[in-house]
Amino acid sequence: MIRKAEKKDISRLLDLLSQVLEIHAEIRPDIFVPGTTKYAGDDLERILENEKTPVFVAEEDGEVAGYAFCAIREPSGNANLVPHRTLFVDDLCVDEKKRGSGIGESLFRFVKEEAKKLGCDVVALAVWEGNGPARRFYDRMGMTPRETFMELFL
Repeated sequence: MIRKAEKKDISRLLDLLSQVLEIHAEIRPDIFVPGTTKYAGDDLERILENEKTPVFVAEEDGEVAGYAFCAIREPSGNANLVPHRTLFVDDLCVDEKKRGSGIGESLFRFVKEEAKKLGCDVVALAVWEGNGPARRFYDRMGMTPRETFMELFL
């Protein structure tokens, strides 16, 4: 079952956020601090209350097994951009013990349908270089690269 996240899910969301952070810290130890999370409990309460930042959870056997943090984005005040509405997937995670079971695919398909209901033109996200499993997953979901973000270390 996939549904909007609720305050009762915050503890489990923090557990899953920790799993994702550890993956990112392994890939980019220059940016991410192991043992932390992207959001704190107070942050999550505000996110869950904001209609522009929907969070969806996949529930299995009465437990949150995955999530998708999303944000509705629209260009504002840019005369050079065609008006459009994007559902940006800020973070998507399936519990490490349940990966490969189809939960991620179900969650992504749900996000895609919600994007349509919200009047979005596109679903977008960013994936870190070095996160091969995530990249292969998004490729299977039909996503294609549209922009490359580059760095030069000094």
